[in-house]
Amino acid sequence: MTYSIDGTHDPNLRSWVELANQEDTDFPIQNLPFGVFRTQGSAEPPRIGVAIGDKILDLARCYQLGLFQELPEQLLAACTAPNLNLLMGMGSQARLALRHRLSELLRYDTQQNLPEAEILISISDVELLLPAIIGDYTDFYASIFHATNVGKLFRPDNPLLPNYKYVPIAYHGRASSIVPSNTYIQRPSGQIKKLEDSAPSFTHSQMLDYELELGFFVGAGNERGKAISIEQAEEHIFGLCLVNDWSARDIQAWEYQPLGPFLAKSFATTISPWVVTLEALAPFRCPAFRRAQDDPQPLPYLSSPLDTSLGGIDITLEVWIRSAQMQQQNLQPFRLSHGSFQQMYWTLAQMLTHHSSNGCNLRPGDLLASGTVSGAEAGSQGCLLEMTQRGAKPIELPTGEVRKFLSDGDEVILRGYCEKAGYKRVGFGECRGTILVS
Repeated sequence: MTYSIDGTHDPNLRSWVELANQEDTDFPIQNLPFGVFRTQGSAEPPRIGVAIGDKILDLARCYQLGLFQELPEQLLAACTAPNLNLLMGMGSQARLALRHRLSELLRYDTQQNLPEAEILISISDVELLLPAIIGDYTDFYASIFHATNVGKLFRPDNPLLPNYKYVPIAYHGRASSIVPSNTYIQRPSGQIKKLEDSAPSFTHSQMLDYELELGFFVGAGNERGKAISIEQAEEHIFGLCLVNDWSARDIQAWEYQPLGPFLAKSFATTISPWVVTLEALAPFRCPAFRRAQDDPQPLPYLSSPLDTSLGGIDITLEVWIRSAQMQQQNLQPFRLSHGSFQQMYWTLAQMLTHHSSNGCNLRPGDLLASGTVSGAEAGSQGCLLEMTQRGAKPIELPTGEVRKFLSDGDEVILRGYCEKAGYKRVGFGECRGTILVS
């Protein structure tokens, strides 16, 4: 089960990779997230790796050296593939078997038996790629605080639409424009209609925004026509990553009626390179968001006792910014927001179950995102649209610059991590993107 805690979570477990034992690392031996990489500047085929401290364990090289001999043949093939799709499709039992073997290999007492120089490579020496071939991408709207805050900007007397508390709302995003962290983002153009104008014009967006989200990759898929039950939903989830769903708010305001987001979203979505498995997150499970007493309870197909008691995940999420001026002055990034995934109205299982409830077939490597993660507290909003109230309350940066929305040269950095007494901190790394100077 994805909720089970075992020896791989032992906080006293140490690795022979020295920096994996530091208190503030995102990648201790208790994490073991998967990613895809190749050596910086090379044209070599992509390989699957596991982040450990400041290094990557090369799974293909481990296989070549006979370090995975006891694993099933099908799992070995998945470890040597150029992406994670095969491994994702094998389900949780295969993933758990590989996790245990990786934990054994990286324990401090096994170093003497391993050719360290042959199986490890520094993260700084590689190019981190998209972890999977993403066939489909769906973006949800699972934060009631985000939905309410945005709704108030446009419908002050009726911010939430009638279906919100019954249906995990989502739209089908554009998979082809999903890019890995550190990819430059070009400011999009589109139709924009200002209030004072009688007709729209085609021009660059002046209201470019980020959206702090958490994404999750589908593992084993389902046949078309066969829905996934809420009880089985997490058996179909491989792991999680950070997502920045870049949004052009001025384009969005004109185009979204009546069918929702389109060109305001499809120009780019950035994801972090490391996929943290559900097994690594087991110690940080928590009850699902507690709904207000007068809210409707989820319909039966979206409800289970286990999901109610453990469907949440206590993940801290942050947004940081470095303007071009801050970079020139060598200033550290400035934190814009600090929130928790624990406050999401809908759980991962509910989102996936609803997605498949009409018989939609999900496939290994499909990406589902949570929608903007915002909380009830000030400073926990996950986008500038909320934080600045559509530009009415600009944010001041350490340089004295102000931001209503993003400017050219701005670098946006998303970070996520889990902390709990009695367990090692587990992180997601970073999701970075910089707006190109026009």
